[in-house]
Amino acid sequence: MHGYTGNRDDYLKRLRRIEGQVRGIAKMVEDDKYCIDILTQVSAATKALQSVALGLLEDHMGSCVVDAARAGGPEADAKVKEAAEAIARLVRS
Repeated sequence: MHGYTGNRDDYLKRLRRIEGQVRGIAKMVEDDKYCIDILTQVSAATKALQSVALGLLEDHMGSCVVDAARAGGPEADAKVKEAAEAIARLVRS
C-alpha cells in the first residue's frame, strides 16, 4: 500500500480537473487566443500540478519514509535519500 492510497480518489479527481485545464489550453491555442490569457491558464495548471506533487510528497513522507525510518537500517537511509531527491526535483521545477 502506498502513502497516497487513502487519498487516491481525491488525487484522481484533481488530476482529471487538471487534464481538462490542459485540454482547454490546447483549445485556446487552436483558437488563436491572446498569449497572456494562455499563459495565465498555463500558470494555473502548473500550480495545480505542483499542489498534487506536494500532497503526494507529504503522503510519501508520512507513510513510506516514516515506516522505513522506524525499521531503520539501509532501507531508512535509501527512503530519506529518495525523498530528498524528490524534493530537489520539485524545487527545481
